[in-house]
Parts: sequence; C-alpha cells; structure tokens
Amino acid sequence: MANYAFNIAKGRAVELYRHVEDNIVSASELVLIPLSASGTEAEAQDYLTVSTVLGGTANSLEGIGGWVRKDLSDSLLASFPAPDTGNNRYDVSLPSVTWTAPAVSNNSTGLLVCYDNTGSDADSAMVPISHHDFAVTTDGNDVILNAGVFYRAS
Repeated sequence: MANYAFNIAKGRAVELYRHVEDNIVSASELVLIPLSASGTEAEAQDYLTVSTVLGGTANSLEGIGGWVRKDLSDSLLASFPAPDTGNNRYDVSLPSVTWTAPAVSNNSTGLLVCYDNTGSDADSAMVPISHHDFAVTTDGNDVILNAGVFYRAS
C-alpha cells in the first residue's frame, strides 16, 4: 500500500478536480471508493480505468457492511484553491466524508479517488486519479475521512 497518483492522471489531477468543482463538465464528479485490498504502486500505476484497477489486486468494499462509494459533486467540493505561489505548488482538497457505521471486521486498506465525467459511476469510464492508504479497523462506529489535500502539483 502507498499513496500515489496513477500515470493517466499525473499532471491532470488539478484539471480534473476543476472540471468538477467549477462545473466545467456538468455531470462530472469525483468518486471515492474504499478498498478491502490494495495493489502495489508498481502493479497499479499503469491502469487506465477503475475497471482495470479493480480487476487487479485491489478489491472494492462497496456494498459490504455499510461501505459505499462517495460521489463528490461541485457543491460538495471546497472552493477551488488558487495556486500557492509562495511555495510554487497547487493543492486540491477533499471535504470531510462520513461512512455510516460500517460493520465490524469489514476493514479497509486504501481509498481510490477517481474522476467520472458522466455521473454514471461506470468503472470502465472512470479515470483513477490517486490511491491513498486508508487503513480502518471497523468497530461499528462511523468512519470519518478528513483528508484535506489529496493531490499536490509542484
């Protein structure tokens, strides 16, 4: 497990985020997919769609013990940040997200951040942006993600 960007999104993550946040592509959204197993960066970084990511070592937790995909539309994203000229970088952030009481023993290992330009959640059409370590041992309580910056272009 590791935190990494998929090759298809390197250099594009800020643009894809902006498509959602500024409603440039009206049906677009970011999609968060919790995983019960995560592949290695070496294995996954060349995958082009969510279908290929989930066809590898990674396994989705969707529909298992209270875990679901989280669709983040323009209204849920923080204001699109301006470039940080003092530090010569551009950060994009995720809002706080809650999964309601995932069942005990349905633990997560990772989290995919994906771009969907159709709003359909079709794995074959979604672009994987990044994978993040998200190791949660579930105990029946809500799981709250306070990720903040999930991608930094520098």
